[in-house]
Amino acid sequence: MTYSRFRSYVAESAVDAFLIVKPGTADRAVVPATAATDLLVGTSDETATALGGDVDVAVGDIAYVKLGGTVARGQPITANASSLGVVAAPATGTNNRIIGFAEVSGVSGDVITYRVAPGVIQG
Repeated sequence: MTYSRFRSYVAESAVDAFLIVKPGTADRAVVPATAATDLLVGTSDETATALGGDVDVAVGDIAYVKLGGTVARGQPITANASSLGVVAAPATGTNNRIIGFAEVSGVSGDVITYRVAPGVIQG
């Protein structure tokens, strides 16, 4: 069995570069994530993909994500309403899905590397 840090999915809507994606309605399909509670798959690669196209999604090792706010290295990353990476900071008793942890610090609009480690954190 060969491991790959990228998996190809079908884009059920347009997916821009370095955005966080979630499962679509069909198996092996994705759409941009829009909330910290979405089931996060990973991040799209550096190429924008049109509806119905094949989108490569980073699912292992180190990947890239475009930020929608300030993130410090080491902080957990989740999706905002625009599919951009933001700090996962759930309220008490609330769960947030995460794609991993920032390797470097960045601000809104930056594309940073993160260590892929999908999971759930609770406030």
